Amino acid sequence: MVAPKKITAKSGTPPRAVEKIVSKKRPKKIAKKVAKRRVLKRARKGGKPRKPRALDLRRSRYNPIIGPASGSYWESEAVFNPGAVMHDGRIHLFYRALGPDGISRIGYASSLDGIHFDKRCPHPVYIPEAQPPKHYPYTSPVTPVYDRVLYASGGGWGGCEDPRAVKIDGRIYLTFNMLNGWNSMRVAFTSIDEDDLANERWRWSKFAHLSPPGDRQKNWVLFPEKINGKFALFHNLDKGDASRVHVAYLDELDMYQAPTQAEAPDPHTLPNHIVAWHNRTRSASAPPIKTKYGWLLFYHAMDKNDPNRYKLGAMLLDLQDPNKILFRSNYPVLEPDEWYENDWKPGIIYASGAIVKGDTLFIYYGGGDKHIGVAYANLNEFVRKLMKNEHAVFSVKSTRVV
Repeated sequence: MVAPKKITAKSGTPPRAVEKIVSKKRPKKIAKKVAKRRVLKRARKGGKPRKPRALDLRRSRYNPIIGPASGSYWESEAVFNPGAVMHDGRIHLFYRALGPDGISRIGYASSLDGIHFDKRCPHPVYIPEAQPPKHYPYTSPVTPVYDRVLYASGGGWGGCEDPRAVKIDGRIYLTFNMLNGWNSMRVAFTSIDEDDLANERWRWSKFAHLSPPGDRQKNWVLFPEKINGKFALFHNLDKGDASRVHVAYLDELDMYQAPTQAEAPDPHTLPNHIVAWHNRTRSASAPPIKTKYGWLLFYHAMDKNDPNRYKLGAMLLDLQDPNKILFRSNYPVLEPDEWYENDWKPGIIYASGAIVKGDTLFIYYGGGDKHIGVAYANLNEFVRKLMKNEHAVFSVKSTRVV
């Protein structure tokens, strides 16, 4: 999405100030969006609006900030689930894009203020090096076919899904889920030099798998710096103990050093476990953010009182031992209530990108497996509220509930 020409935002300008630069007159398209939001809010649980919460993230009034490009085949169906990294004062997004062939490719856009993306690459910046398997319909003659309804994992049946981005020692590392059919869902990565990013030279390293063949894995996340000289790989949110998460430390990003299936079981195979506001813990969202209080981690989970919707939770991890949870929010900090979070696949917020610019925390997310939105907050205020009185308190060890 290209910013209006009259908008100029200096580096570090708070998002709210940037958004006030625009005229108060709303175009018809924006007015329609606002109307849809109001309808959804009235429809929520008996029509009663939810009370404001201290840890709520503020959505941009320009959401969705990036949407499908009808004139571009490879991203005409959906753009969503972006990874984000800061470099040279700009915010760089690497997002999952889908065309009518059902292949997930990586697109790119960048912004100075974090809301208005004035650069958007017209072609994919990374294309998967694996092809989707042959799927056959029950027809004669039998031919490969793609069906968006049948392949509902974001509407795709192959390619690189849900990228996360971190910058470590002068390189941008992109982790993603390499999907080559339901029997081949593995975590992979590639990387690029930061100078190549700055000059938009997409000279990626050859991708390599992190998880072994036959081990169904998704959503492993790298920390944005090495810890004690090792890559820190976040692989599990919940294996039964509400006070701990699970991080592996690797000398190299190598499949043979990564955790095994026994050490990192697929979250889909684990039973329900009631923790704070949710009973189904899904995955880490964006790479952790380092603060002076600890590692701030956002994650996806399903509300025990509102099933079938992906919501966003927050926790603070110990700086020295990131396996240890210090604080966890006692309610979701972002819920899929807006029209663009229910447009294709209802009830989905998938927040795979997070950066800090100045004092502002930006969370970039896929809405409804179709659009990209952004929400933000003052980082220090958010963390202090999480630590002070907006966190869950556990008096006894949580138990599993099947």
